Amino acid sequence: MAGAHPHIFVDTGLTFVTDDAGRLTGVEVLWSYDELYSLLILEDMSLDADYDGVLTEAEQAQLQGFDMQWMEGYAGDLYLSVDGTPVKLGPPQPLSTRMDGPHIETRHFRPLAEGPLALNGAALTAKAYDPTFYTAYDLTRPLSAGAGCAVAVTKVDLDAATAQMNAALDGRPAETDDFPEVGEAFADTIRLTCAEAS
Repeated sequence: MAGAHPHIFVDTGLTFVTDDAGRLTGVEVLWSYDELYSLLILEDMSLDADYDGVLTEAEQAQLQGFDMQWMEGYAGDLYLSVDGTPVKLGPPQPLSTRMDGPHIETRHFRPLAEGPLALNGAALTAKAYDPTFYTAYDLTRPLSAGAGCAVAVTKVDLDAATAQMNAALDGRPAETDDFPEVGEAFADTIRLTCAEAS
């Protein structure tokens, strides 16, 4: 894999939230940042001066929501679709931010932009990725769904993804300023199925 990408590694978990009628209402997202990036964030914000991974109450309050200041047009690196049709997600609703050992762990909720969605036996596809591949999202944290729903993961073929990236680079160094948007090629595919509502 090209040495310059990715720069940030995020252990990721997803909870697909459904209502009493079995309709998908949104996704709760867990991000656990790698140790180096967590350290850089703490240093940038002048937190945890003794490097013990324990924040004071004031420091904890200062850290809250640090990753929720999204630029306009940012999709949150989470993409949903049904039968190839994108399912739009609304703005993030911050839930929590905490230290998990040397890692900063945050949770937020993404409601469906157009309201609850009844899958009625159809499969929803989800992928967590940064198109620019600056950040890598690894599905190492739990994936779950509401009652009557099941989640399955198809792991990415890393050899094929790397070949696609190298072809897109077309001989350019990985440090190029116009690195190709190959993030999706490295993303695992999540498939959510729910029983038809009675």
